[in-house]
Amino acid sequence: MKKVLILESNESFANELAVHFAQTGYDVCGVTGDGAEGLKLLEKFSPSVVVMSLLLKTLDGFSVLESARGQQRKADFVVMGNFADDRLINRAIALGARYYLMKPVSAELVEERVAELSDDGTAKTEKLERRRAGSLDERISSIFISIGIPPHIKGYGYLRESIKMAVENPQIINNITKGLYPIIGEKFETSASKVERAIRHAIEVAWNRGRVDAVNAIFGARVYIGTEKPTNSEFIALVADKLILENMV
Repeated sequence: MKKVLILESNESFANELAVHFAQTGYDVCGVTGDGAEGLKLLEKFSPSVVVMSLLLKTLDGFSVLESARGQQRKADFVVMGNFADDRLINRAIALGARYYLMKPVSAELVEERVAELSDDGTAKTEKLERRRAGSLDERISSIFISIGIPPHIKGYGYLRESIKMAVENPQIINNITKGLYPIIGEKFETSASKVERAIRHAIEVAWNRGRVDAVNAIFGARVYIGTEKPTNSEFIALVADKLILENMV
């Protein structure tokens, strides 16, 4: 039975994780929101996996990762955080995190990622596709948070689905008006014209919030300057291309 150590300062979520992992066949060897205590539990129980938030008492998640790495602990770390900053995410990965999950995240998704670490290659294609789709949704949401597109506006969902379609079929960008918009409209039971307007509004919201520097940081270049903003198709294509280069497909 795989041993899992849970380091989470939110007591309610920590308990939710512990219950879910126990119910799905894992041995939960410890639960704490204190980073220093977590290192002691790591040494005592030698868990296979550590599910950890970056925000902990006494020692933060980065300090725990650094200590575990210095002690050559073999546990796999699944890290959770509220940060969409690529520098922080890359730091966590560089220190040994196998996955970085943006909060809020469900206990079910966390357990899926833990299960994936021990996947022996015999999982069904359907299950792997479901996991890949979850990862793609997480990355798109992370990008939207970084550039300031709020999840409560209609364009958020339309834009996310549009990007996913463009990742699966990049050629659809060449037929966005008669191809992509109607498909999104049918899925959300609205018109193609409303989809187009809502997506344009979502992009305008990000630019009105002055997040152009965040956009350029994500794409690794000065793509836009000042008040200059992309068309719907340009933005969808840029994000889709980035995800394809990140091997999200």
